[in-house]
Amino acid sequence: MADIDAEAWADALDLFEHRWAFVAVASREHEEWWYDVASIMRLETQDPRGWKSLDPHEGEDERQEDPIFPFKAPPTNASDVEACRKRVRELPRASVERLLVTLATGWLDVTREWDFERRRPEMERRARVILSRFPPETRFYANTGWGSEVPDFYVVAATGVNPFTQYIADAGLIAVTDAEVATFWSFDAT
Repeated sequence: MADIDAEAWADALDLFEHRWAFVAVASREHEEWWYDVASIMRLETQDPRGWKSLDPHEGEDERQEDPIFPFKAPPTNASDVEACRKRVRELPRASVERLLVTLATGWLDVTREWDFERRRPEMERRARVILSRFPPETRFYANTGWGSEVPDFYVVAATGVNPFTQYIADAGLIAVTDAEVATFWSFDAT
């Protein structure tokens, strides 16, 4: 794992500059990591390193009315956790870089992204910097569908999502380490 710092992390999050995206990292406090994801969704956490997060809803009217907007009710018990577990699939690390890039594009489909081939090297570089925060044993989960064991999201776009938000569509990635839990969420806010 490459050493990165707060400045490199902040620059890497610019990957999502053209998307309505939420990115947050929290300390892993529970053996059942879904409770840490729930803390992120309830906006109760801070990045343990003090690094930048993204929250496009901060200060918005919807947040005033619903303190966890845009998320639906986070899991609070074993039954809720089981329901969440059924809405994600574990994604091999080999596919995560391309999913991060895909989450930063419109339509969750790089073939429909404006000027993608020109922008692709920089988008991939930023995705690799994001990934460098997470050690090799990190487990990744996504609420999107895919059709192969090691999906290539550039060849076959993410299919179907199991929403975790109040929007008509959202796609997310969860990273789980022994020390941290991170969420990367992209919304269709139309």
